[in-house]
Amino acid sequence: MCALHGGSGRLKTDVLIVGAGAAGLMCAITAARRGRRVLVVDHANRVGKKILMSGGGRCNFTNTGTSPANYLSANPHFAKSALARYTPADFVALVEKHGIAYHEKELGQLFCDDSSKQIVRLLLDECAAAGVRVETSCGVERVRRTDEGFAVLTARGEVHAESLVVATGGLSIPSMGASGFGYELARQFGHAVLPVRAALVPLTLSGKHQEHYADLAGVALPLAGTRVGKRAFRAGLLFTHRGLSGPSILQISSYWQPGDDLRLDLAPDVGLGDWLVQQRGARPAAELKNVLADALPKRLAQRLCELVFESRPMRQYRDADLREIGRQLHDWPITASGTEGYRTAEVTLGGVDTDGLSSSTMQSRLVPGLYFIGEVVDVTGWLGGYNFQWAWASGHAAGEVA
Repeated sequence: MCALHGGSGRLKTDVLIVGAGAAGLMCAITAARRGRRVLVVDHANRVGKKILMSGGGRCNFTNTGTSPANYLSANPHFAKSALARYTPADFVALVEKHGIAYHEKELGQLFCDDSSKQIVRLLLDECAAAGVRVETSCGVERVRRTDEGFAVLTARGEVHAESLVVATGGLSIPSMGASGFGYELARQFGHAVLPVRAALVPLTLSGKHQEHYADLAGVALPLAGTRVGKRAFRAGLLFTHRGLSGPSILQISSYWQPGDDLRLDLAPDVGLGDWLVQQRGARPAAELKNVLADALPKRLAQRLCELVFESRPMRQYRDADLREIGRQLHDWPITASGTEGYRTAEVTLGGVDTDGLSSSTMQSRLVPGLYFIGEVVDVTGWLGGYNFQWAWASGHAAGEVA
């Protein structure tokens, strides 16, 4: 008899959750508090791997400014119900209950002062208090519908459950154990899965564009604007050996697709045209590249002058010339060729079509007792704690009824 069953024949439970990440563990806690018998299984050798690596090891566990507008989905209204019923304040209360010190970094982003391990410990302690059983290194091999619910063959034997919750995440960061299992399971039960792609991910350059900027790797702009169409973000930007990264690039990557026109505002807090005119009056003998180095990183200023602007003493430029240079720097075109892909993507865009799910319970409209929560669903948050809040909210919504 397998270890999971402990020699007592087939294992029966009320709720079986596949995936011991943020959404799965929150769902388990919520369901178990209702008196449900809950088993969580995960093929990885430890729980919460993405939690542990998030936020540079300090876990950006929520964002106090969370609203449905911070999410991408084919149905922009789908996330409203769950987000309204489990808010950032609810999770903060849980963090404070466990005595975890935290701080706001910027724009409502909350991080642990110490370590993301504290969030995993919080979740496991809450699971233990509620009587949740968590089994790692226990993958799922087959799922079938039964008269009583579901029969799930795991690496350690068969489990029978009334409710089955799929919290398997997406394809991002395969080194952490990410797989497409949740999508396969959704299709097995008749659900549509919308096209998926890497999101919150660095962009790559190729050809001449890569040649122009590759040796600027490591050059950072503390604040830059990125724009695709009408969608724009202001945050840090970093040049890499392969392209562009930093928060503003990760944000825009969720909206950018190959062929899209990408524009950078290299100094969004400075009116560069007027500033350059003023600098000409103050420093007429200074070369343009040296003046721009006061507004931009020196290496970047020099490269832009090499590529586009002939660097001459400032006195040789007319007002109109300087204002045009400023205009270009606020709307700098750059052609990205692709992304770094799932290897470094923080999340997966797309997933299980929300048309097949209840927005209030996350339950399948096709198969009673089947639930999909977290990243596997076609709801993707911005950078900054929003995806964790979706995990907590969607997990809580399913846990209240599963």
